[in-house]
Amino acid sequence: MNINVVPMTQDDVPQVAALEAACFSDPWSEQILSNELQNELSLWLVAKDSDTVLGYVGSQSVLDEADMMNLAVRETARRQGIARQLVLALCRRLREKGVVSLTLEVRDSNEPAIRLYTSLGFAQVGRRPNYYFHPKEDARILRKEIPT
Repeated sequence: MNINVVPMTQDDVPQVAALEAACFSDPWSEQILSNELQNELSLWLVAKDSDTVLGYVGSQSVLDEADMMNLAVRETARRQGIARQLVLALCRRLREKGVVSLTLEVRDSNEPAIRLYTSLGFAQVGRRPNYYFHPKEDARILRKEIPT
């Protein structure tokens, strides 16, 4: 497998939307994802093998802070370091834009994601009760400083 992490384009939106639907109980639509590409505050990256999207990550930045909104990897491509590559690439690109911290929410029960984020230097800074629906669940708020 030859994986490249590149900025998401409109051509990637259908695959990303399909991956959203496969991974999340409350997925973003193609229209919402397409709109994100037009938002100057947003940065979306995809991990691709040839023309196949294996995973993606999206963020929005305000001044020098960013919020990671979505991260998913195709089920058949998990446990191969793709999520790690995506987060590291996101941090590099955000740092280039002058961002100094990245925050995210993660389901309390999502132990694999929590282990990944912790290994990447994220620390819990708070909680959001009943943040998720389908099923209702609290979110942990994690934050990472991005060194300049």
